[in-house]
Amino acid sequence: MIPDSNHMIILDTKLQELEKHGKPIRVGLVGTGFAGRGFALQLLSGIPGMRLAAVSNRTASYAKEAFTDAGIEDVVEAKSADELDQAIREQKHIYTTDAKPLCESKLIDVVVEATGEVEFGAQVVMAAIKNGKHVVLINAELDTTLGPILKYHADQAGVVYTQADGDQPAKLMNLYREVKLLGFKPVLCGNIKSLIDPYRTPETQKAFADAHWQRPKMITSFADGTKISFEMATVANATGFRVGKRGMYGPACKRVEEAPTLFSLEELLQHGLVDYILGAEPSFGVFVLGYSDQPIKQRYMKVYKMGDGPLYTFYTPYHLSPLEAPRSVARAVLYKDPALTPLSGPVCDVITIAKKDLKKGEKLDGIGGFTCYGTIENSDVVAKEKILPMGLSECCVVKKDITKDSPISYDDVTLPSNRIADKLREEQNEKFKK
Repeated sequence: MIPDSNHMIILDTKLQELEKHGKPIRVGLVGTGFAGRGFALQLLSGIPGMRLAAVSNRTASYAKEAFTDAGIEDVVEAKSADELDQAIREQKHIYTTDAKPLCESKLIDVVVEATGEVEFGAQVVMAAIKNGKHVVLINAELDTTLGPILKYHADQAGVVYTQADGDQPAKLMNLYREVKLLGFKPVLCGNIKSLIDPYRTPETQKAFADAHWQRPKMITSFADGTKISFEMATVANATGFRVGKRGMYGPACKRVEEAPTLFSLEELLQHGLVDYILGAEPSFGVFVLGYSDQPIKQRYMKVYKMGDGPLYTFYTPYHLSPLEAPRSVARAVLYKDPALTPLSGPVCDVITIAKKDLKKGEKLDGIGGFTCYGTIENSDVVAKEKILPMGLSECCVVKKDITKDSPISYDDVTLPSNRIADKLREEQNEKFKK
């Protein structure tokens, strides 16, 4: 494991060596939405020791845009792994409309999955692992739903499975590790939100999405609380921390430094929490509460204006997904050091809640839609109550009327047939059954 305070220097040195010797890390990217295109632009703009070997998107025009954003018009399509590898040898700019060639390529070292989708993402990740590829996710939705079992399969194959730096979860995990290195006990990993309204829809969020080059469904998942639930569930699964209640506490405050006064010290010391604060500055940051009752250390912290203790706020005022994501690629390939990955079995899940009154026969439209929203819950509760994971909700058909704000259980819906995500979830439940 690379100490977080030093890994930037270490990675830069090693990447410079790879560049000097003409042996860059070759990266395959799947998904060229907002996150994927930003990641592609970073690599195409020139990061020493790393190359964007190929891009895949089911819509060809979107795949090509990943290159045209960087001023590259001369791109070629590959329809098989052999065609892809030949084009890589010829140093061409390559796109595919099928992720399979990237996963089967003999020349690609790591696959970055950036679709934000669960079913399709699961197919890509399993194919990549099967072919001995490291996997870097810009996809908290997939990691929350199936991360423990995907990590298990990656471990069996001897490859790294990790989320990407820059998104709040990995940013939090870096900070969590730093707090531990400073000799404090992390007791809360926190996000910062400016708004949560569970009844937002793609219609209410369309204008904002258009202005910020994103899909209305994605922006809806930010506003209705689903996205932060996925993000914090992945942190819970990486740290062992729980939620204090369904949906988290989410107290309002003006500054992140107020956080130590907003949570129960007894509860934090008991098992640690993931949570968020609402309306605080810095609004794009993340924070960790660290604990120390050592008198001399407390004296030092007071000198440095960190408060009286025993709880202290450590925060990072920004996260730059996907601009920081290449760092995770280097960490995975060079040092087998995941930025964030599940410890073992699930600790928290994101459950499906009716966004409106639902009628028998209605089809759920999944994350960021009109029919349901997701909220975080401890996994033991989810298993006991047989609640449907939000990551598996899309295209489920409601078997009976369900009232607004009610949790939706497996018994309430008919699942789509032949989804790999459902099979992996069953395997995960069995593997980590308590």
